[in-house]
Formats: sequence, C-alpha cells, structure tokens
Amino acid sequence: MPVPLRTRILLADDHELVRSGLKMVLDSQPDLEVVAEARDGEEALKTGIGAELDLAVLDVSMPKLTGLQVAAELHKSRPELHTLMLSVHDNEQYFFEALKAGASGYVLKSEANRDLIEACRGAMRGEPFIYPAAVSALVKDYLERARRGGEAPSDPLTPRELEVIKLIAEGLTSEEVGESLAIAKNTADRHRDNILEKLGLRNRVDLTRYAIKRGMVQP
Repeated sequence: MPVPLRTRILLADDHELVRSGLKMVLDSQPDLEVVAEARDGEEALKTGIGAELDLAVLDVSMPKLTGLQVAAELHKSRPELHTLMLSVHDNEQYFFEALKAGASGYVLKSEANRDLIEACRGAMRGEPFIYPAAVSALVKDYLERARRGGEAPSDPLTPRELEVIKLIAEGLTSEEVGESLAIAKNTADRHRDNILEKLGLRNRVDLTRYAIKRGMVQP
C-alpha cells in the first residue's frame, strides 16, 4: 500500500502529560497527525477497530488491556493497521513480545523525541524500527536459537489467562474479573488456579509481581 500524504495516528497512553508531549512531537511534522487518543487499553482497542487510522502508537503498560494485547488484537482484526509500541522499559522480553504481537517497532519513551518520528515513518513504509540496544538482543536470540536447533518456547499462558492475570494484578476480585470478561466467578477462579499451577506461583501477590515483570501493569 502507498504511504499516505498525512498519516492518521491513534496515540494511546494512560498519562495525559505524556500524550500531550508526544502529540506535539508528532503534530509538528507535516506528514503525521494524531487524530485520536486513548487513555487505556480498552479504549485504544475500540478506537483502533472503529476509527479511520493508518497507525496506532500504543503504550506497553496501560490499564484494562496492555498495549501488547491491543496490538495483537488489532493485528488480527485490522492487519492493514500498523502499530508501534511505546515503553519506559529497555527490556528484551517486552521487545520480543512486541514483535510477536505484530508491532512494527518498539520505541523507548526516553528517546521518543529523537526516535518516534523516524519509527512512525518507517512503520508506514513497512520497515521495522529497532532501537540500538535491541539489535544486540536480536542477534543474541538468533544465535541462541540456532545453537539449540529449535524455536524459543511459546508463552505458557493462553490469551484468556493473560487477560485474567492482568485484571488480578490491577486489584480486581474474582467477581469483578468475571464481570469484566463476561465469565462466571467460578470460571475466573479456575483460570487463576491454572495460572498459578502453570507458573509455579502461590498467590495473588506472586501473580502481581509476575504481571509487573512482564510489563502488563505498572508497579
């Protein structure tokens, strides 16, 4: 697809000051325009599916749904919509999960003033944006998989279990998790127990620590 003369962008971040600053950076360019904003993952997904957009710039850690979850859903429902991840974390695991979710790149917020414009333009040209520190991570991962002669292990949790663990980490009770996901309380409890068993964890505190480590919620 040809690159539009003016790229229509969804900017999703739960911090208003961050959104405001990034919007100024993007709108200062003649070929980029923020036409929609979102404060959490659910709003980002709804807007991403329904609005006329070319690119979604998503914070990794947002309430309700993570940016990674939103990117994965958008990749399935609107594969023509490009996505970029924003994060404060210079972390290999988050970077690889962003690629797995179908994102075109991963931009560190600390370098957004320098990298975001280039990343947006690259995404629209179909070129991945890789921040410098992640290049060595990619090479390391490739060499490690080549040494093992196989693929890296897949995520131990199902998409539904990822939704459940995020809501638990955000402090929701089993009843509230069930209401949010339109499932019974007993089903939510069963998902929680399965997650604990899969990950070798003991309780809600351990689940919360795991979710923070994966960037699903902010500490």
